[in-house]
Amino acid sequence: MAEAGNELSKREAKALEKQQRLEASELRKEAPNPVWFKPVMFGFMLLGLLWIILYYVTSAMPTPLPVPALGQANIFVGFGLVLVGFLMTPWWK
Repeated sequence: MAEAGNELSKREAKALEKQQRLEASELRKEAPNPVWFKPVMFGFMLLGLLWIILYYVTSAMPTPLPVPALGQANIFVGFGLVLVGFLMTPWWK
């Protein structure tokens, strides 16, 4: 008989724990973003833009910047950085 009571309390404990996790999840959804989120998001976008501009401006030089070994792949790196910034925008509150 003690096992049935013990099993019931385990079920209640699991149900209570699940309810607490759901409440914590709801609070996180409504919580504002951390202070660093917006500067990092816009930083990625601006860094990617500057990367692309720097490559285009210096492409006529013998060693185009920012990374000469990449060549035209610098454009993909720049667009990748911009894309990371844009992928962060759905979580911006």
